[in-house]
Amino acid sequence: MSNHSRRSILRGLGVSMALPWFESLATRGTASHGSTAYASNRPQTPPQRMAFIFVPNGIHLSDWTPKSVGHGYDLPKILQPLAPVQDELMVLSGLTHDKGRANGDGAGDHARSASVFLTGAQPRKTAGQNIRSGVSVDQIAAQAAGHATRFASLELGCEAGRSAGNCDSGYSCAYSSNIAWSSASTPVGKETNPRSVFERLFSDSPGKGRDKKAEQRERLKMSVLDFISEDAKRLQKTMAVQDKRKLDEFLNGVREVEQRIERSTDDNAANIDLDYPQPPNTPRDYGEHLRLMCDMMVLAFQTDRTRIASCMFADAGSNRSYRNINVADGHHGLSHHRDDPVKLEKISKINQFHVAQLSYFLQKLKATPDGTSNLLDNSMICYGSAISDGNRHNNENLPILLAGKAGGLVDSGRHVQVAPETPMCNLFMSMLERFGTPVDFVGDSTGCLSELQL
Repeated sequence: MSNHSRRSILRGLGVSMALPWFESLATRGTASHGSTAYASNRPQTPPQRMAFIFVPNGIHLSDWTPKSVGHGYDLPKILQPLAPVQDELMVLSGLTHDKGRANGDGAGDHARSASVFLTGAQPRKTAGQNIRSGVSVDQIAAQAAGHATRFASLELGCEAGRSAGNCDSGYSCAYSSNIAWSSASTPVGKETNPRSVFERLFSDSPGKGRDKKAEQRERLKMSVLDFISEDAKRLQKTMAVQDKRKLDEFLNGVREVEQRIERSTDDNAANIDLDYPQPPNTPRDYGEHLRLMCDMMVLAFQTDRTRIASCMFADAGSNRSYRNINVADGHHGLSHHRDDPVKLEKISKINQFHVAQLSYFLQKLKATPDGTSNLLDNSMICYGSAISDGNRHNNENLPILLAGKAGGLVDSGRHVQVAPETPMCNLFMSMLERFGTPVDFVGDSTGCLSELQL
């Protein structure tokens, strides 16, 4: 038997759609229609998922950090969009990425911040091909547990970036454009096109074969659902009434995302918020781009295509502007604020905009059933930056959030203050332990973070 997760799969020409778990099918152990059957030995408890989200250029900490610790803290200005999920949220203050500091290597803080974010390793200062960092926490988990799903992990982003050349004071662009590293010398490239991610999740053809099938559907103006409709009808005949409703809700949700992808790429006008060419077939509206990437992670977790994901909301040192929230200045330029209150206010608006997209993601996870609870309850979502204040370029007291309850292994709804200089990698050690893939160390870790549970 394959080690991959066994769920019912609806199939059509070039389409393979794994479904969420349905109780009425699980009790049978096998299905009587043409779709791939549920495995009768599926674990009773839902699997853990984890995702990591990177934002660049630091945060305006005075508008980020709650004034009190423990339960019952008030959400500061930047975090207010998270009010609907505050009970599932942990604000972590005091974590440090020492290897994001120069440590004798001079300038290049932005490139180091992305490289160190999930690795905790000091990147070699080079703009050549001899790059070196460390294995990132997501890839440690993927290498240990990725065999259980079709894709070991999913790497997403909204800015294409570059994989070579000098992007920051002698550091390769590979450092600025990636947070996932499968080995010390191998960054895992991210996908920035929502349509490509959607096709990857729901295609049964590899590589070029997948692209040809997608082109065929696009020419015919057909949805992926058109190709699996007959299989879906056969499946519904075997389902209980409640599961039929859930299947309809799932398929309608998939179609809604698909339609939004189609609408978002219809407008090919230039994006004036970018100081580089807009990547082809990507949404012009940055907020919609972010939300679609969040939708991709939800769908991937819901269908168990993967249990591990990462997303760069923007590349390290990104200087995009945010005219959609009336901030015409470049983000990186603003981050060198020199305590200018006007610039600080604009930075807070950018920070809050990013957090609002995170809230969208978390609320969708919370609204998605998973066993007897929901996806957010069975996930760990780590969000933040490896630079604290963009003006100082410091790497201590990082702005970090951990959302989700890890199936009851994280006591959320708190603001936690850890001891100064506690390695960020101690959080990663604790996440890996809860994910079922414990290791002896990650980067510069010194142990697990005991504060995740009371």
